[in-house]
Amino acid sequence: MGYMELKTYLVVGVVASSVLLAGCGTVVRGTTEDIKIYVEPEHAKITSTTAHSCVGPCVINVPRKKEFTLTASAPGYQTQVIDVETRVSGKGAAGMAGNVLLGGVIGVGVDAATGATLDHYPNPVNFILKRGKGSRKLTPAEIKLMNKAKTPTS
Repeated sequence: MGYMELKTYLVVGVVASSVLLAGCGTVVRGTTEDIKIYVEPEHAKITSTTAHSCVGPCVINVPRKKEFTLTASAPGYQTQVIDVETRVSGKGAAGMAGNVLLGGVIGVGVDAATGATLDHYPNPVNFILKRGKGSRKLTPAEIKLMNKAKTPTS
């Protein structure tokens, strides 16, 4: 095999790899994410601005690029509201960097458009309803404290 043939195979291999890895984060991480929701009391109803509803604890699957609000309510307890935001994750950023390094400009665009570089925060979402009436939206500091509390495993 001559130098020119070897060079041609190498170029074809690099181009093929770039095409296959375009949208790498989209392929590896997917365009949706499972959001785990824990709530006390466990019989509380969870509703979402994404049209999901369930009785806690539960898991909902939402598009990675979609920010939304969750509401937990139960008779005899104050209703709580938590905003779930999106953030660029370490894994998503690594996938984006891989696209850039391998020349996958198309992959960068695909990952950005599908939200494959994003994760939801908080995830898991923890509600601890307080007895009483009314409704309250949790502050970022309260959400942080709840997330530091031990989250059930399963």
